[in-house]
Amino acid sequence: MSKPVFAGLDMGASRTKVAIIDSGGELVGQAVKKSGIDFAATAAACLDSALEMAAATRSDIAGAVSTGYGRANVAFVTKESKTEIGCLARGGYHYFPEAITIIDIGGQDNKIVKLDGAGRRSSFKMNRKCAAGTGAFLEEMASRLDLPLEKMNDLARQSKEMIKLGSFCTVFSATEVLENIRHGKNVSDIVKGIFYSVIKRVLEMDSLTERIVMTGGVVAHNPYLVEMAGEMIGRPVMVPEFPQLAGAVGAALYARDARKEGLSRDEGLSRDEGLSVDEG
Repeated sequence: MSKPVFAGLDMGASRTKVAIIDSGGELVGQAVKKSGIDFAATAAACLDSALEMAAATRSDIAGAVSTGYGRANVAFVTKESKTEIGCLARGGYHYFPEAITIIDIGGQDNKIVKLDGAGRRSSFKMNRKCAAGTGAFLEEMASRLDLPLEKMNDLARQSKEMIKLGSFCTVFSATEVLENIRHGKNVSDIVKGIFYSVIKRVLEMDSLTERIVMTGGVVAHNPYLVEMAGEMIGRPVMVPEFPQLAGAVGAALYARDARKEGLSRDEGLSRDEGLSVDEG
């Protein structure tokens, strides 16, 4: 008999992430795809890919929770949804069960979530109105430099003399980048300056606690950002094994916990009323 699994679906504006966990909270399946314009179809494709990795089928799903920008578009999979902040906090605390500040850098927004030692949220801030410091900003800068996005991380790491940008604004930063190119500046130095701009923008959103965790797709694909952040704040930054899946894992954990709570209630009714769960 197949063991039950729990699904978390994080439908972002840029990428859709699915995490499949077992009853012990271990990640057994995952998938990430561009969200595209058909959110429901992308969610279905991600779910099936993640289930295949987990050697499971949809009939094995004992619970599922969706989150993210397009969570309302995956109701065919689950009618349960949670906020992005809640799932990010749940996923981050699962990997680092202590008082932490989570910095999440996504394709369209940034989030800073503070948790106490028990995993309770003490505060959070979110940047939605400007692309500065997000994956969209990096994509625009890569386009201006005529570079594949995936090469930005290695180029930044090769820099010998970083060129700082004077503006956070994507439009003005693009103009600065073009000016630096025109003056023959080293591309790797420009890219490191772009990375610095991303980290500086995020760090200025809120104060930080002692222990810092970074998550999100931008972090997953640009680990040098984590190193730069650690240098800028003066202490190491922690990162989960799959930083892009933190929200999806949190959603899956919510699904698992809800299942456990439901079973506990059913067992309580059975004892109180002298009935089996099936009879009740």
